[in-house]
Amino acid sequence: MKKLIALIICLTLCLGAVAAMAAEPAKVKIGFIFLHDENSTYDLNFINGAKEACAKFGIEPILKTGIEETEACYEAAADLADSGCDIVFADSFGHEDYMIQAAKEYPNVQFCHATGTRAHTEGLSNYHNAFASIYEGRFLGGIAAGMKLNQLIAEGKITADQAKLGYIGAYTYAEVISGYTSFFLGARSVCPTATMEVTFTGSWYEPTLEKEGAAKLIANNCVVISEHADSMGAPSECENNNVPFVFYNGSAESACPNTYIVASRINWAPYFEYIINAVANGEAIPADWTGTIATESVLLTDLNENAAAPGTAEAIAEAKAKMEAGELKVFDTATFTVNGETLTSYLADVDSDAAYEKDTEVIADGYFHESEFRSAPYFDLQIDGITLLDTKF
Repeated sequence: MKKLIALIICLTLCLGAVAAMAAEPAKVKIGFIFLHDENSTYDLNFINGAKEACAKFGIEPILKTGIEETEACYEAAADLADSGCDIVFADSFGHEDYMIQAAKEYPNVQFCHATGTRAHTEGLSNYHNAFASIYEGRFLGGIAAGMKLNQLIAEGKITADQAKLGYIGAYTYAEVISGYTSFFLGARSVCPTATMEVTFTGSWYEPTLEKEGAAKLIANNCVVISEHADSMGAPSECENNNVPFVFYNGSAESACPNTYIVASRINWAPYFEYIINAVANGEAIPADWTGTIATESVLLTDLNENAAAPGTAEAIAEAKAKMEAGELKVFDTATFTVNGETLTSYLADVDSDAAYEKDTEVIADGYFHESEFRSAPYFDLQIDGITLLDTKF
């Protein structure tokens, strides 16, 4: 009898162990391809997100940095796939062709790509695009800039008609246009007389050109500046000239304690956790994934009270709450005009064919539906109040 009881106990324990093993998701191997390295604030933000997400799963990520938007990307993706990676992720727009090439050759590996546009039209079950509604974060950063303009006006340092913002962009892509427009609309929501000038560098990461861009805007009497570029070139120029600055992808407070106000960034950890979980559980990954401010995929850094105007934190908190409740739409068509007219209809190039044909109606219910028909931005309108200093990029 004792032997029978012991046997039953042993079998019970063994079956429990087998069940526990079956319930535990398979360990996922994931590799990352980054355009630059930790010196780029853009890539550093991705790297930090990758490490944070992988740590939660006890995974050691494989990181490939300095991978240009050339055949080098395909070679890196193929190497990661050959090394047994279940997921390969790349972080730059120009990586897309090469990621698709690799996805076609390795159908059992999931290829995920940030800022790309073609996953929803390629029809590959193992190729996916991801982005986040960073325009929400830039709008909130714009509120901080607008509050600073109001402070400068109240202190008599500028007049209301001198409330001019400056913005350094990388390229004239929809992603950049969406970013600087949302920043401007945020500023104008609290400072109605605000205008803005935009200059471009033709590079995602070029400290000298970004510094020169800031210098040009300062010389043009822009009194608060922001950027969509990836180095400390512009913030350092603003700090040297005591010009307030709103950053992107990380805090610049330690380097620019007198002028840095706040920064917005995409938090990539939730997406990385999502795709790791999906692969571990044998679930499909959607062609397009868009994180939002409500899912904590869009974040603001801590406000630098040394540079921020009084009341900025409260103004941001109020707008953020309205966003999360769906009461505030960044691209509300009542808040901007194009050539003096309020838009009620607009076809955007969502499907990204070779001819850049406008294919999708994106205005409904009184606002432009950014990043809802695909994850990557497609807002490419040039609205009134913003002047482009050059468009060669």
